Amino acid sequence: MNHLPLIIKREYISKVRNKAFIIMTVLSPVIVIGLMSLVAYLSQVNNDKVRVISILDESGLLKPIFKDTPTLTYNHLSGLSLEEAKGLVTASSGFGLLHIENNTDINALSKGITFYSDASPASSVLSRLERRLEKRLTKMNYETIGLDLEQIEASKVNVSIYQENFEGKTASKSDGFVKLIFGGAAGYLLFMFIIIYGNMIMRSVIEEKTSRIIEVIIASVKPVQLMLGKIIGTSLAGITQFAIWICLGGLLGLVASVILGIDISALQTPQHAVMHQALQGQGFSTEIQDVLQGFFSLPLTNLIIAFICFFIGGYFLYSSLYAAIGAAVDNETDTQQFMLPIIMPLILAVYIGFFTVIEEPHGTISTIFSFIPLTSPVVMLMRIPFGVPLWQQLLAFVILVGTFVFTVWFASKIYRVGILMYGKKPTYKELIKWLKY
Repeated sequence: MNHLPLIIKREYISKVRNKAFIIMTVLSPVIVIGLMSLVAYLSQVNNDKVRVISILDESGLLKPIFKDTPTLTYNHLSGLSLEEAKGLVTASSGFGLLHIENNTDINALSKGITFYSDASPASSVLSRLERRLEKRLTKMNYETIGLDLEQIEASKVNVSIYQENFEGKTASKSDGFVKLIFGGAAGYLLFMFIIIYGNMIMRSVIEEKTSRIIEVIIASVKPVQLMLGKIIGTSLAGITQFAIWICLGGLLGLVASVILGIDISALQTPQHAVMHQALQGQGFSTEIQDVLQGFFSLPLTNLIIAFICFFIGGYFLYSSLYAAIGAAVDNETDTQQFMLPIIMPLILAVYIGFFTVIEEPHGTISTIFSFIPLTSPVVMLMRIPFGVPLWQQLLAFVILVGTFVFTVWFASKIYRVGILMYGKKPTYKELIKWLKY
């Protein structure tokens, strides 16, 4: 395979020097960071807006619970009818009016609370009001039926289950969440890389085939060398593009935050605020400790090595199929009939990863699909953070490599014949015949 390095170099240089490649390499992070910065800026502007909610408490029992916040101001009304209060809020362009009926019965009072506004308010605003009202009315109900609030608070018991495996290794509550993030990110990254750069390989083969350049190249290079050279060269170009995206995206993000004055740490949507309050109520420092413990308990060395091996093996396996499809057709339109058998295993792998592996990483379905070559790169990468025996990882990788070797042979047969076929749309029956040539 003396010509393979030359083919790899040619493919790599032709890709990175391509104008479309250069434009997308530079433009993609600019567009993504620009959109993210715009959304962050608009969210920050929206968060700085102070909303005024008028309170008409006819019962006079709930006024103390409404205290102003940096983004929410309460205007207490008195001596007005409901219609007069509505007119006053409308005239002053207030955010809304919270009306509490005059009732001494707590259960009836809880059903006589209405929020009036021109537009539907954010769910977080109503949830915040409901939590305050529920807490206050519950305490009032306790007092009415003669329960001691201090005794009730003192009698509450918080249960925190200590986790440990049979070998004595401790685990944190956030282990599952951290493992989900790592496994999901690895599987999804491989999925996107295959889709993006597999199509790039296929288009490259089609372009050379339609321009008849391939007829000159194939005279001095074996088809299998040409196919592997395209796969490896395009892969290196893709890695280069990813590296530039990360560096350029980080730099642009820093510049955008400085120019627009966006404080990412202080930026909170209403949903983030609700989550933050919930975490604070449960002990936010404990949550951070659990996450850190979950991160450091991961088999990082195993994850890195397995990610590299399964990523490369899975990408090469699918790329050889993309190259074979590109050689079999004359244009991208004709590729649609052959794409479904390739895309379906990938979609199935992602589906199993997110809906089966997360719930039962060592179950029968998860284990079986982590050995099937077309799904193992994604499923096994998502299983490994949950602790997969080394023999299973090695067996899955050996099967993957063996399938890749077979796929290269299979694809090179189609590539060898299809690369010189023009003007005819092949069928599955004809592809099978090509394997016999």
